[in-house]
Amino acid sequence: MTDNTTATGGTDYTAVDFSPLVELFGDEVVTHSLVRDIPLSDGRTLALLTLDNGRDHTRPNTLGPLTLLELSTALDDLNARAGRGEIHGVAVTGKPFILAAGADLSKVTEIPSRHVGKLLAQLGHHALGKLGTLGVPSFVFINGLALGGGLEIALNADYRTVDATVPAIALPEVFLGLIPGWGGSYLLPNLVGIENALKVIVENPLKNNRTLTGADALDLGIADTMFRSVSFLEDSIRWADGVLAGTITVNRPQLPGKIERLVKWDAAIGIARKTLQNRIGTIATSPYAALDLVKAAKSGTRDEGFTREDDALADLISGDQLPASIYAFNLVQKRAKRPAGAPDKALARPITKVGVIGAGLMASQFALLFVRRLKVPVVITDLDQARVDKGVAYIHGEIATLQAKGRINPDEANRLRALVTGTTDKADFSDADWVIEAVFEELGVKQDVFAEIEKHISPTAILATNTSSLLVEQIGAKLSHPERLVGFHFFNPVAVMPLIEVVNTPATDEATLSTAMVIAEKLKKNAVITRDTPGFVVNRVLAKLLGEAMHAVDTGTPFEVVNGALAPFGLPMTPFELLELVGLKVGAHVLDTHHSAFPDRFFDSTNLHKLAEHGKILERNSKGQVTGFDKGALKIVAGGSAPMTAEQILRRVEDGLADEIKRMLDDDVVHAPEDIDLCMLLGAGWPFQMGGVTPYLDRVGASERVFGGTFHTPMVRGVGADVPADRSALH
Repeated sequence: MTDNTTATGGTDYTAVDFSPLVELFGDEVVTHSLVRDIPLSDGRTLALLTLDNGRDHTRPNTLGPLTLLELSTALDDLNARAGRGEIHGVAVTGKPFILAAGADLSKVTEIPSRHVGKLLAQLGHHALGKLGTLGVPSFVFINGLALGGGLEIALNADYRTVDATVPAIALPEVFLGLIPGWGGSYLLPNLVGIENALKVIVENPLKNNRTLTGADALDLGIADTMFRSVSFLEDSIRWADGVLAGTITVNRPQLPGKIERLVKWDAAIGIARKTLQNRIGTIATSPYAALDLVKAAKSGTRDEGFTREDDALADLISGDQLPASIYAFNLVQKRAKRPAGAPDKALARPITKVGVIGAGLMASQFALLFVRRLKVPVVITDLDQARVDKGVAYIHGEIATLQAKGRINPDEANRLRALVTGTTDKADFSDADWVIEAVFEELGVKQDVFAEIEKHISPTAILATNTSSLLVEQIGAKLSHPERLVGFHFFNPVAVMPLIEVVNTPATDEATLSTAMVIAEKLKKNAVITRDTPGFVVNRVLAKLLGEAMHAVDTGTPFEVVNGALAPFGLPMTPFELLELVGLKVGAHVLDTHHSAFPDRFFDSTNLHKLAEHGKILERNSKGQVTGFDKGALKIVAGGSAPMTAEQILRRVEDGLADEIKRMLDDDVVHAPEDIDLCMLLGAGWPFQMGGVTPYLDRVGASERVFGGTFHTPMVRGVGADVPADRSALH
């Protein structure tokens, strides 16, 4: 098929055959276009089109091919009626509380070719674009959820109202490996200006899909006016009547002018690009595709902008990162909510008081989280009263900060402070139902701490350890009742990181495991159950990666070569930044632990211990930004006689990870590759656009090289592959 080109440089969408999409999405839940006429003043008529899929609020309106074709036909009919003078305006709204939750992506990973992927982009433009060419003014009344294509419906219209109670308005496409491809990348910057558009299109999606409220949409200039929910539709119709009558004038000071286009536009794009590179690297393609489209939106016609979106969306739909992103999204949204191997919640014991052994930073973060989420008394203890007082003061200070930020009110702040106490008397733990330790990562210390506390707690109290690398079963070796012990491994910072590894030892009973899982849920964390093995999941995978990185340095490979070699993983920081983040001494301890457990597969590193004593690897400026490598660190690692190339390092790490993860699955450390990926996504910041570690290893051929198979069948990849099936083709 050859696209016809319009006089304005765009695509003649009426000449496009969309039947392949209809066949693919044949079982779509159609969102219907229901039209009724609303009489206005002075004999005018407003045609009100309501989007409604006939389901309740648990099934939002979505925009699949059948929906878009029906909408397109309805708009054609309204265009004809406008031409006959039967209607004087068209308004679109949604069923109660929902405009639309965006495109129907249920079959998008089954799209067989780039051509069919491009059809999905073109069909969106074909349908939604008609809102701008009806011959009469068009309005969208944003009465509820408006995500992705839902918001793009509004952007294609002439005017927009918004309900003050709308909870979520957003263009989240970049988060899923896409771009706003039904007009959003062109229309939004030309409506609200470059800086506001970048916030909505790029910045917010990469901040855990941050959304806008109705008031935000009004402030940014997306909506022209806002009304209260109780009379939203009536007020919106009355306002539209005023616009049509000329008694209401819509002023849009946010519209980008000549100065902004000449001066600010490219500068803002440049700043955004540099920020992205520093924050997420250059592996993720969708944010940069979005930047290119928004930059190009500075000039040219709407039709040209839509054609650019068609091509960009086709590339992304057919590439590897969209199916990988959807795979990762489904893990977090579905699998994380139903953890594999979780026992019946009915077995969980009630928690009326929490004890925290330790009053350092990590322990204090635990205590703060427990008191905030569980709202039960929390008592902390340490070796002396000074440390206890410091821990309590830290927790009280954090509560005050939450109050100052408006996250909690004064009454709640007072209640939380009253629930936190400190003690050096272990007898104060006698009525605690859940006791967690956060003491020094040394086996003997943890064993003695638990043996001592067991003398004071009730027979039904549960013990939890936050160990990151020690075997939980060994930690409980001195307990009289090891069945009450469970691993409960947080990630730092505790308040932010969404993962907890719940470690099930051979002795842990069902009630203990169930209680741990229920507590994790109440803490608003995602929990993955792992078998008791060195490093569990996240640290074992990272120990393999970091161990290989340090081994390369130990053999004489420069730090910067190692960094460059591992860049294709797309991790949020380099191996050496990660080592400094976790602490060089902690990192050395973790590598030693794994080398001791698996000496044939994990390296130890004398140099890493020396670097830990030295205190740093990287040089940073006053803002904490990495500027190079510390001269002292370079002297410590100097002398290696067998440096590796970047290609050799990458191949070693890829194959080493494939081997280690296959062993973890064979040993039932977790139940499936999906659990490995969930842990790495939530606990190590593995990029969503890569889908986690196992899809990546399949795509680059490491799985096939190492064990003659793949972790996923079929592989998680696109039809127009971004990466060769076997990376050896690049070597």
